[in-house]
Amino acid sequence: NEAEGIGPCVTALLRQNYPGELRVIVVDDQSEDGTAQRAKIAAEKAGASDRLQVLSGTTLPEAWAGKVWAMHQGALAAEDVSLLWFTDADIVHGPDVLTRLVALQQRGNRALVSLMVMLSCHSFWERLLIPPFIFFFQMLYPFPWVNDPRRKLAGAAGGCMLLRRDLLMQAGGFAAMRGALIDDCTLAALLKTQGPIWLGLGTESYSLRDYRFLGEIWRMVTRSAYVQLEFSPWRLLTATVAMLFLYAVPLILLIAGCWEQQWLGLILSALTLALMFRAYLPSVRLYAQNGLWVLTLPLAALLYTLMTLDSARRHYLGKGGAWKGRHYDQSGEKS
Repeated sequence: NEAEGIGPCVTALLRQNYPGELRVIVVDDQSEDGTAQRAKIAAEKAGASDRLQVLSGTTLPEAWAGKVWAMHQGALAAEDVSLLWFTDADIVHGPDVLTRLVALQQRGNRALVSLMVMLSCHSFWERLLIPPFIFFFQMLYPFPWVNDPRRKLAGAAGGCMLLRRDLLMQAGGFAAMRGALIDDCTLAALLKTQGPIWLGLGTESYSLRDYRFLGEIWRMVTRSAYVQLEFSPWRLLTATVAMLFLYAVPLILLIAGCWEQQWLGLILSALTLALMFRAYLPSVRLYAQNGLWVLTLPLAALLYTLMTLDSARRHYLGKGGAWKGRHYDQSGEKS
């Protein structure tokens, strides 16, 4: 059900300034809002109906996660190509994105190249929580480590992933990760066993999906936060303590230092906060926000910690991850 964004998405894909052959496959996963028809209309308007194929997705099998199953069907339909480019139906790519991706892939003979697209950042909640989302992701998956073939750490951004099809099949295909709820990073880990990967920021691609209310971001995060921690109570405790220690304690000490006039503690906590804000500033600037938004990082960290705890709560209540009316347990099975 991506009728709202599929038109601009398909149009942008078909208008890529890419010198090689490019075909677009839309996997329509049992949509009820006319997604498939809007994709076809967009291709007609772009004068490229012959380069668009719309697949009607089949019923989700047991033990498969929905998006992985859709990606599997798309990959099977593109069996005669060397490179596969996966993107989401609510993302619009700039005209030179594919050319850049292919150049990056060929430059290092990489198994996977991925870009984090720009997310919507206009409402209050987006300004408060989207730049920290990018900041925390880069802390969890430092790009230099991901891009270093000598390190095992692997990460990717599911909205924009270019990969070698032969290496995907060599690694077992999507069947090897059929139950993955965090499909992008699982795919990156799978492909890094076959060759080097690369992850970076992309400023020429952007998501059409907006998050006007806190609840919308909350649902996005709780869907996979505890999955990211591998359903480990110990990792949950460690992550919670770390977030509070890094982002709440310095602020508390600063306030206490002012109240008690403990100048040494005041200076140390102020320096710690200054370093924190300095590290966060590039993420704020990436979204062209006022630099004063760095001061809201402790609040954002607290909210993300609460979302992670809520993700664990939902898991233990048997609700699992939820997306568009589907609920998944830790094996990826739909309920």
